[in-house]
Amino acid sequence: MERTAGVQAYYAESAERLGRVYESVSFESVHEALLDLLPEAPARALDIGAGTGRDAALARRGFTVDAVEPVAELRDLAGRLHPGSGVTWRAGALPGIPALQGPYDVVLLSAVWMHLRPEERPLAMGRLAGLLAPGGILLITLRRGEPPVDRRTFDIAPEEVAGHGTGAGLTLLRIVDETADRLGRDAVHWNAVALQLG
Repeated sequence: MERTAGVQAYYAESAERLGRVYESVSFESVHEALLDLLPEAPARALDIGAGTGRDAALARRGFTVDAVEPVAELRDLAGRLHPGSGVTWRAGALPGIPALQGPYDVVLLSAVWMHLRPEERPLAMGRLAGLLAPGGILLITLRRGEPPVDRRTFDIAPEEVAGHGTGAGLTLLRIVDETADRLGRDAVHWNAVALQLG
């Protein structure tokens, strides 16, 4: 996930607290509207901006998972929270992540895209498209509402994400509009965008 030093500092300083918050809801609960799009195991998955490792739980579904997280404190916390998960943890951030090598059957970005500046988004989408296997699925969740003041985020419409996906050769499968925040925050709601290569 591409973040400024200030944003990375927020996640580093808040790692333990965020671990309690993020891990209080399950992967299946957060991504309920997208689960039917996941490929059958065995499959290769990439979790970008993996945070505390909650979504890298794809490994429990029989997936081989690479989890990319730029904040060392979150990677360390994820290792403690999910020992022996079989997940390969990597440092890296969009829009580039040059060390990654596809192809991946599914790429997940949960609450990551909102940190990318406008000029970074087309570059990041092109990189993600290049990491997908033919028929591979890209799943992006978007935090909506007034951006928080303690870190850089943008309120990004799902239609913009879909447009960048189309420009990178992906096909829109689904836009999900979730009215409620799983953590009970009144000012926050979520969209999800599912795209496919080929």
